[in-house]
Amino acid sequence: MDAFYGSVELLRYPQLKGLPVVIGGGRRRVDEAIRDLPEGGTLADIPVDAFPRLKDYAGRGVITTATYPARQFGVGSAMGLMKAAKLCPQAIILPVDFDEYRRYSRAFKQVILEVAPLMEDRGVDEVYIDFTDVPGGQRDGGRSLARLLQKAIFDATGLTCSIGVAPNKLIAKMASEFEKPNGISVVYEDDLETRIWPLPCRKVNGIGPKADEKLKRFGIETVGQLAARDRDWLVANFGKATGAWMHEVSWGRDNRPVVTESEPVSMSRETTFDRDLHAVRDRAELGAIFTQLCEKVAEDLQRKGYVGKTIGIKLRYDDFRIATRDQTIDRFTADAKTIRQTGGQCLKRVPLERPLRLLGVRVGALAKAGSPEALAPVGSPRAAPEPVATTASLF
Repeated sequence: MDAFYGSVELLRYPQLKGLPVVIGGGRRRVDEAIRDLPEGGTLADIPVDAFPRLKDYAGRGVITTATYPARQFGVGSAMGLMKAAKLCPQAIILPVDFDEYRRYSRAFKQVILEVAPLMEDRGVDEVYIDFTDVPGGQRDGGRSLARLLQKAIFDATGLTCSIGVAPNKLIAKMASEFEKPNGISVVYEDDLETRIWPLPCRKVNGIGPKADEKLKRFGIETVGQLAARDRDWLVANFGKATGAWMHEVSWGRDNRPVVTESEPVSMSRETTFDRDLHAVRDRAELGAIFTQLCEKVAEDLQRKGYVGKTIGIKLRYDDFRIATRDQTIDRFTADAKTIRQTGGQCLKRVPLERPLRLLGVRVGALAKAGSPEALAPVGSPRAAPEPVATTASLF
């Protein structure tokens, strides 16, 4: 999907189309003020001058996404909002609304499934689709079906997407970036040398900043330069698994199938605070945030039909150090009270002298609600018992 969060917001606020907009942080007082509409008014009636500007932002939030006009100023996702304010002070800032984004995510994926049922969900705004056996899927190299999907998604949601069509997932992922926004790119096997090899290595999904930096130290900056290296050399310098994988992807080889069913390993929620919070001085505020995170995780589990046994917490201190703790309970749960109670026990096992920047809650060791594993009696091999938390949490 094209600038997904921003595009969803522009459906609510069409008056902001063509303007630089960034999405980031939680809801603020000024955001509530602009929604205080007169009777009969709509969100589309809010004057542009009423929206908060990035230059007036104070805090440590980060950008979740930015519209294309904002990106032209060098503003992008994961950038600190204060840094972004120096690059594009006139940008309008809107809070993140994950509930709305998830609603649109479900809507566009349902459209796809009605046309091409072999779909792999890759998160809120991205999927892989297998066109192989879809009627008309091979026509014009897949371009015709891609156009049909774009139109169907737009008609149902008002949102645009960019589609990459290729022999495998590796190249399709790269191709989906070629013609953004609202573009279609078809890449054939014979296009490897002309369209894939000139790309920077970082464009390969799986080559991160550290691996890219190491490749550059060897004088390897493009996929083509990577392909020119001998497999044994890559294995010697990057390890058996990674080196072999780099050799394969540089030659456009990827045999991974489109997986329609994948079980999540865990579900989590976390939030970064606008200011540092202390476990003693800000106990009430932290307690409310912690409760809300536990409730949100419980809602996620219940909505998706899962229960879990391992409950954990994540803290980031003001010096950016991270602490995590978890505890396994004796039965599966998707209950917010149980998650909060056990998470509170985990909090007792971490230092809380330093102020906190971030708090997160995670539930792992998941099973399908109602499955034999989830329903196994306590003490059975499928549900090995652990001590249950019973005392109150720190906040």
